[in-house]
Amino acid sequence: MKRLSIGSRLTLWYLAIFLLAELIFGVGMWFILRQNVYDIADQVLKDQASDLERFLQARQDVSTPELEAELSEDYKIESSEDYLQISDADGDSIYRSRFLEDYPLPPVPVDPQGKPRYENRKLGHRSFRFISKRMLAGKRVYTVQLGHPMHEEIETLDDFRKYLLGFAPILLLGASGVGYWLSHRALAPVDALARTARTISGHNLSSRLETLTTGDELQRLSDTLNEMLARIESAFLRITEFTADASHELRTPIALIHTEAELALRRSRDESEYRDALQHILVESDRTAKLIEELLALARADSGGEALNIQSLDLVTLLRESASKWAQVASLRNLQFEDRLPAAPLPLMADGSALRRVIDILLDNAFKYTPVPGKVTLSAEEINGRVVVSVQDTGGGIAPEDQARIFERFYRVDKARSRELGGAGLGLAIAQWIVHLHKGSITVKSELGRGSLFQVNLPAVVLVSAAAPPSKLNPGGEKRSSH
Repeated sequence: MKRLSIGSRLTLWYLAIFLLAELIFGVGMWFILRQNVYDIADQVLKDQASDLERFLQARQDVSTPELEAELSEDYKIESSEDYLQISDADGDSIYRSRFLEDYPLPPVPVDPQGKPRYENRKLGHRSFRFISKRMLAGKRVYTVQLGHPMHEEIETLDDFRKYLLGFAPILLLGASGVGYWLSHRALAPVDALARTARTISGHNLSSRLETLTTGDELQRLSDTLNEMLARIESAFLRITEFTADASHELRTPIALIHTEAELALRRSRDESEYRDALQHILVESDRTAKLIEELLALARADSGGEALNIQSLDLVTLLRESASKWAQVASLRNLQFEDRLPAAPLPLMADGSALRRVIDILLDNAFKYTPVPGKVTLSAEEINGRVVVSVQDTGGGIAPEDQARIFERFYRVDKARSRELGGAGLGLAIAQWIVHLHKGSITVKSELGRGSLFQVNLPAVVLVSAAAPPSKLNPGGEKRSSH
């Protein structure tokens, strides 16, 4: 079953609420009018009862036959004479008008204190409002029932009810039209947003929904959707660039492997030539495998599927292990390498393997872009409850316009040289991602011709037992150098 549109449902709700309000208003007004009509009739009856009470008190010594005669004579020209009945204390009739002779009233209990009682009665197909009251005239007690015809008042109430029932459908119809117009007018911006949203696809993510100036929820909805589209566009562009760059980076080594193998198979070669060809293929295969590993790491990072194994560790111990490995690399490349690590441990809650990867990425870049005879320095210290790891080199430095982008994926300052050195521009992006997962930050300071300084800032923790085994610390102080 097809659901009604929001506009139609709002119209029905508006119509239902208006119908309920109209019903409450009509019924309430009818009861108010009826009560006012009864109040007027009651006041008339009260005035007539007061006149009658004064009449009886003035004749308290008159006999019953004389009282009846005087009542007939005095009231014969009054309209109320037709609707008067008087009984004594025993309930015997003293006087009854001609109309009530034909339609006698049953005796009714009255208040002993003389409080009047009002009631509606229908006699001879006619409606009346009666007052029943106990009256004292000397030593005599009378029960008086005095009536007032209500046919005009009843006609007024009937006419009012007819007017209500007659105008109600017209008002309801008008209200439904107004409700339909208001709902569609209120939802018109939503329709405009929906029409624009249908035209947005992966080919025109730069398009935006209509900017509203209504200052209400619809404007906030439009602004929120536009912000969401901007985020989607940014993510889409990153994915597109990532896919294009990854395809380009993978295409080059695969093409080189294919070309090298094809050239080797074109004619017979001696063993040394085959070894050279296989060596080139092996180098490109290693480079391709490393690139694929980095791409998979970034893909896991984007999907949130990479989990860290956080545990307590001593950063100094981890850095010394990395330093011993990179000291050998420095020796092979004729570079100076120095580690300035404190003797005291630096406790952290971190993933040791991931953190070691960050240090290796920074040191690898430092060694790649530092010419002979250059120097690379690894240091660590604790500052204001934060652990700062620094990697400094004496290479050519990074231009200011490149420093803001070096953490972007596939971004390389010198693309030609990066290709020669085997870089794909993913290392710093992976390092930044790992550092952010540890709730830290990574920054770069560099000047052309004066080298670069990369700093990793991580939150320190206080361990219950932070001391590392003495055999793993450098007993000789804070400075160790390799050449």
